[in-house]
Amino acid sequence: MKLLVLSFYYEPDLSAGSFRATALVKALRERIGPAAEIDVVTTEPNRYATYAATGAPKATDPGVTVLRVPLPAHSSDMRGQSRAFLAYARATLRHVRGRQYDMVFATSGRLMTAALGAWVSRRIRAPLYLDIRDIFVDTIKDVLPGAAAPLARHTFSLLERWTMRRAEVINLVSGGFESYFRARYPTTHLRWFTNGIDDEFVSAGAVTMPQVDDGSRPVRVLYAGNMGEGQGLHAIVPKLAKLAGPRMQFSLIGDGGRRRALEDALRAEGVSNVEIRNPVNRGKLIEAYREADVLFLHLNDYEAFEKVLPSKIFEYGAMGKPIWAGVAGFAAKFLREETSNAAVFKPCDADDAMRAYAALEIATMPRTAFVEKFRRANIARAMADDIIATLSLPSP
Repeated sequence: MKLLVLSFYYEPDLSAGSFRATALVKALRERIGPAAEIDVVTTEPNRYATYAATGAPKATDPGVTVLRVPLPAHSSDMRGQSRAFLAYARATLRHVRGRQYDMVFATSGRLMTAALGAWVSRRIRAPLYLDIRDIFVDTIKDVLPGAAAPLARHTFSLLERWTMRRAEVINLVSGGFESYFRARYPTTHLRWFTNGIDDEFVSAGAVTMPQVDDGSRPVRVLYAGNMGEGQGLHAIVPKLAKLAGPRMQFSLIGDGGRRRALEDALRAEGVSNVEIRNPVNRGKLIEAYREADVLFLHLNDYEAFEKVLPSKIFEYGAMGKPIWAGVAGFAAKFLREETSNAAVFKPCDADDAMRAYAALEIATMPRTAFVEKFRRANIARAMADDIIATLSLPSP
C-alpha cells in the first residue's frame, strides 16, 4: 500500500493543520505497518514570519518520507499566500510525476490544497480522501472587499464543486458544516473526525487550583493563536481591555495578517494592560497556559464563522482553565455542551463579554471527561482506520 498525504503545514510548523496531519500520519503508520509507504508533501515551516522553525528539506521515518517544499518570502495577505501556494502546487506536481499511489489524502483549510489533491488524484487515477477544516466559499464573502466578493465566490464555488465531487470521502472537522455539505453534495460519504487534544496537553494535565478574583492582583487573561481577520482581535480586545482597566492584564501570543491593525487599535484606545508576544513553541505555550487565570478565544462577527469549531478549544479545554469565548453558532453550542466553566459572549461585543465574564469561576479545574473524549491520538487512529477502509469503496 502506498499513500500520498498533502498538507500545506506540517510539524514543526505551528498550526491546526500541522498538528492534525502529523498525528494522522503517525496513526496511519501504526495501522498499516512498515510494509506500506507514506509520502508526505508539505512546506518548510512558514506559518508565522515571527516564528523560526527549521525542517530538513527531506526527512525520513520508517515507512514515511516527508518532502518539504521551500517557499518564496511572503506576507500573510492574499497575494503572498497565493504565491506561496503556487510554489507548493508546482513542487507537488513534479513529485507525483511518474509515481503511483493507492490513495491521495489532502487536508485543507482554504480549499486550494483540497483542489490540488483532487487534481493529483485525477492525474494518477487514485481515490481521494479530503479533510476539510473550513468552508472557504462561505468565508470569502466576508473577508474580501465588497466588489470582489461575488465574483470570487462564484469562481471558488465552481472549483469547490469540482473538487468535492472527486472525493470518495469528505471529513468535516466541525458538525456545523453538515447542512452546507448535505445540501450541495448529498451523495458524498461524510465523516466527522474533529480536531483534538495533543499528547503534550494531555500530559501537562490540569491540577485543581482554586483562585479568587479578589482584586489583589490583575486577572491574567491569555490568548494564543492566529491574529487574522477571522479571529477579529482588533475588533474586541482594545475595547475589552479599556472596559476591564487595571482589573485585568491581557497577554496575546501569536502573529497574523491583522496584528498591525490590533496594535493600532490598542494605541487608539490608549490602553496599557495588553502585551503582544511573538509565537512560541509548545513547551513555552504550556507554561504560559499554566500561568494564566483565564483563556480567551474570539472569532469575528461573520455568519460563516457560526459553522466552525476552532481547534484552540481543545487545548484550552485540556488545561482546565476558565474559557472566555466570543463565538456564535456551532462553537458556542459545543462549548456549552462539552465543557465546564466556559462563558460565551457575542463576537465583537465588549459589553456582553464583561457580562459573560461574571459567570466564570476563576479557578483551574480538570475536565477529565472532555480530555478522554477528544484525545487527538484516539481520533487520529479512528480516522486512519476509516482511510484504510475507504480503499474498498467503489469510485464515484
